[in-house]
Amino acid sequence: MTRQPTRRRLAGAGAVVRRRLLVAVPVLVATSIGMFALGAASPVDAAKQYAGAAAFTTTEENLAQLRANWGVDDPLPVQYLRWVGNLLRGDLGWSTSRHEAVGSVIAARAGWTLLLVGAALAVVLVASLLLGSLAAYRRGGLFDRGLRAAAYAVGSMPVFWLGLAAIALFALALGWLPAGGLTDVTATGTSWTDVAHHLVLPIGVLAVSQAPWFVLFVRDAVAESLRDDHVLAARARGLPGRTVLFGHALRTALLPFLTLVGTHLPELVGGAVLVETVFSLPGLGAVTVQAALGSDFPLLAAITLLTTAVVLAANLAADLGYAAADPRVRLDG
Repeated sequence: MTRQPTRRRLAGAGAVVRRRLLVAVPVLVATSIGMFALGAASPVDAAKQYAGAAAFTTTEENLAQLRANWGVDDPLPVQYLRWVGNLLRGDLGWSTSRHEAVGSVIAARAGWTLLLVGAALAVVLVASLLLGSLAAYRRGGLFDRGLRAAAYAVGSMPVFWLGLAAIALFALALGWLPAGGLTDVTATGTSWTDVAHHLVLPIGVLAVSQAPWFVLFVRDAVAESLRDDHVLAARARGLPGRTVLFGHALRTALLPFLTLVGTHLPELVGGAVLVETVFSLPGLGAVTVQAALGSDFPLLAAITLLTTAVVLAANLAADLGYAAADPRVRLDG
């Protein structure tokens, strides 16, 4: 009896994945075309950028040979198709700012960015669900008013300002936490305890910068859920307040919260770029800024496409999670 609904749900999930892929491919193509057009419009000479200081002393024939080897003088459609072909073969190009393969740059740094984003997201989810639920349960009270005021205040602060303020307070004034990097300057190796100690401030800053909207959303959703009939019935049965809040009201509010997580992932990734730059972390954020300042098109294009793919995948996961949490949602359209 239960196999048919399960099969229908799986078939519906497969249909959702196929439809999202049909949308994701054009989005990735459009993103790549936009990035390629911006790179082609840049006045920076890739050959001189690659040569660095030697560009002032090298001959024009050598620079012309570099351009010919890279094919930068070919028509723009030819360059784009060649770049796409290399991309499909796994060749992401050569980073002119890092002087190494783009794939190696991303592989060496993506893990630190994922760790920062994943840890900050976990902190945000736990804190927002707890604080937002408590504020909704005590809505109109001192805790509710204080939390909302703090959320609006923090939400108006740029993430880089929060990072600098955290360094000034916790690293320079109090000396509790390191100001940046992954290890101490005198360290001869890398230990997870040292890394964890250095990541407390970056993770905290990124989490605090993203928390206001999650907290306010949970607070409003739970406050609305507390007025639902099934929650009022649970209260009428004399269930403890904690059971009513977390066992009934919060469960109902979690459904739209899953969608919120997926839609806010781009902002979280963007905040991670700034946090990594402020705290000198060896993630993708620092090299993204370096690539932008140095007009490193291959590295910028690869990071942009990777970020776009991650956001699309996160939105798909959010939709599937929403449908899994609420069987009433149809996956087959």
